[in-house]
Amino acid sequence: MKIESYRFGSIKIDGKVYMRDVIIFPDKVLSPWWRKMGHNLSISDLNEVIEYNPDLLIIGTGAYGVMQVPDSTLESLRERDIKVKVLKTGEAVKNYNEGIEKGVNVVACLHLTC
Repeated sequence: MKIESYRFGSIKIDGKVYMRDVIIFPDKVLSPWWRKMGHNLSISDLNEVIEYNPDLLIIGTGAYGVMQVPDSTLESLRERDIKVKVLKTGEAVKNYNEGIEKGVNVVACLHLTC
């Protein structure tokens, strides 16, 4: 799954455009991706990711970085030996594409708007 383009509110992945937040796995895209607390990412919002158990999880916090990732969520992921990068979504897209090009087992959770 390669991200072809991203702009506020829209992302193109392998030829398909998504207008809602996404979780990108190597073989599928989950969209819409909703969080229980909107702009606050809890560990329960990542059940599918935890089940998949990637080596690296890239979290895109929105174009302006509005989505918050609490320390408790990061700690819980690291306890499961999942490395995490938290970036604004534009940077997260670049990091995700670089990871897949290098063959890293990577998943991206991306907030597409604010």
